[in-house]
Amino acid sequence: MEGGKVLVRLNKYLSMCGVASRRKADQLILEGRVKVNGLVVKELGWKIDPEKDTVEVDGKIVKPPRFMYIALYKPCCYLTALGKSKDGKRTIEELLKDVPVRVYPAGRLDYNAEGLLILTNDGELANRIMHPRYKLPKTYQVLVKGKVSQKTLEEMKKGAVLEDGFAKPVSVRLIRYEGKNSLLEIVFTEGRKHIVKRFTAHFGHKVLRLKRTAIGPIKLGKLSPGKWRELSKEEVHMLKKAVKMVK
Repeated sequence: MEGGKVLVRLNKYLSMCGVASRRKADQLILEGRVKVNGLVVKELGWKIDPEKDTVEVDGKIVKPPRFMYIALYKPCCYLTALGKSKDGKRTIEELLKDVPVRVYPAGRLDYNAEGLLILTNDGELANRIMHPRYKLPKTYQVLVKGKVSQKTLEEMKKGAVLEDGFAKPVSVRLIRYEGKNSLLEIVFTEGRKHIVKRFTAHFGHKVLRLKRTAIGPIKLGKLSPGKWRELSKEEVHMLKKAVKMVK
């Protein structure tokens, strides 16, 4: 950032526009095929203001695609996948037919799980949402078999050693008992495979229903199963702030 402006290296901007990888973009720059505001730039490391500068490659103006950020309520019994499944199972692509641009899931939910998925064509944000380094909390409502005692709740809060290492939730609380079963809210910052199911099973409580209700600051809210909505600018900013893309 210079003088309040967010400047981007030219090779990164060309990569964002889908022209070439950063390495190949450097080659285009050295070959004199790139212009900024009508002038050839051959200096590697050159920075531009994406909102004001005009960039051309071989005489054609290039711009990054419109980034789109959506929240989808994945229903139970859909694969978190794009395209057709080999075994004929339904995939979330069926729910995205009216999304105007190609978006990709930033993370996944199990076939039998339901709830919030974030999808975007912003690769950097998607990678940060999924990367364990940023410890983005994911909140789940979990119906488990049996009545979870207060003693077990306290043990859950301390964490447990699973077959692939120690797992400790950010928080665990009992929402209510439903007959002979228990509805819990569990928050994890990691996304190891089946971690919620394996964690509760460690304490003798099998998962009967699993729903993700939040990813960081983004909440499922009143979204209906199978429906999606575009995130607001405020939500996108909060999400980027949560993964340290912005301050």
